[in-house]
Amino acid sequence: MATRIRLRRVGRKGQSYFRIVIADQRAARDGRFVATIGHYNPRTDPAKVEVNAEQALAWLAKGAQPTDTVRSLLKKAGVLGKRPA
Repeated sequence: MATRIRLRRVGRKGQSYFRIVIADQRAARDGRFVATIGHYNPRTDPAKVEVNAEQALAWLAKGAQPTDTVRSLLKKAGVLGKRPA
């Protein structure tokens, strides 16, 4: 199973925020997922990103690939800077 770290949209119309989840790459955007590792709210000023760094690093070590958007959010949260070389 190829896993991705990606965003899952939640909230009502016009009031969206996102959960950062681990999901099979074949699953629908808001479909089944394995685990939730954080939240992203773009509607606040500044945008709020909360990520469980330990879980994120563990999933990256297992081979989960972040999407481009999630990769930039992980950099902002300081998680990718902690990644071992």
